[in-house]
Amino acid sequence: MDKSSQTKTLIEKLESKYGKDKASKMISYIDMVLEKNKHINLTAVRDRDEALQKHLEDSLSPVDLEEYINASNIIDVGTGAGFPGAVLAIADEDKNFVLLDSTLKRLKVIDEFSGLLDIDNIKTVHARAEEISGKEGYKENFDVCVSRAVASLDKLCSWCLPFVRKGGYFIAYKGESYNDEIESAQKSLKKYRGRIKRVVIPHSLSDSISGHVLLMIEKY
Repeated sequence: MDKSSQTKTLIEKLESKYGKDKASKMISYIDMVLEKNKHINLTAVRDRDEALQKHLEDSLSPVDLEEYINASNIIDVGTGAGFPGAVLAIADEDKNFVLLDSTLKRLKVIDEFSGLLDIDNIKTVHARAEEISGKEGYKENFDVCVSRAVASLDKLCSWCLPFVRKGGYFIAYKGESYNDEIESAQKSLKKYRGRIKRVVIPHSLSDSISGHVLLMIEKY
């Protein structure tokens, strides 16, 4: 199947799963990111078909998982251009999202797009995770933390687990070397009271394996 056919199939399945309005918002968000990317570096992906699969489809990977479904307040650490947080916020308007990043210009873009698309369940926060994770209102305040940040699991555990309440989850989007990363992160997992509950290899809406596996890390 060529790229355009894959995209058509993806859009049809997004519309079936989320409804035409939400699917349209998601796609518009991707299109806005790609347009803004001509002026501000937001993503290395410049092809629309590729962006729909690598950013949109991949961001939605946790939506059917029980640990995610049960969450009400979610923080996305290292959100970048809003992946996965902004996409997840469109998909589920009943959940509240904090999108955290250390680069202000990216957060301003997310705020701009959220206003244009009427996404009102997002709050952007300009800070480094390690600087605010211990502060009131952030420390162990979230049901779920998600992150697609390009960092080792060892570092991500130290950044993300402090935000998660006891019994909540850190969902790490990781690549093919996730087993090696888990091995290297054992000390950090123990220090920040996290344990790998399971590894999910999501099947995307087009029935192919998405770009990342999901490490479901429970805070104990």
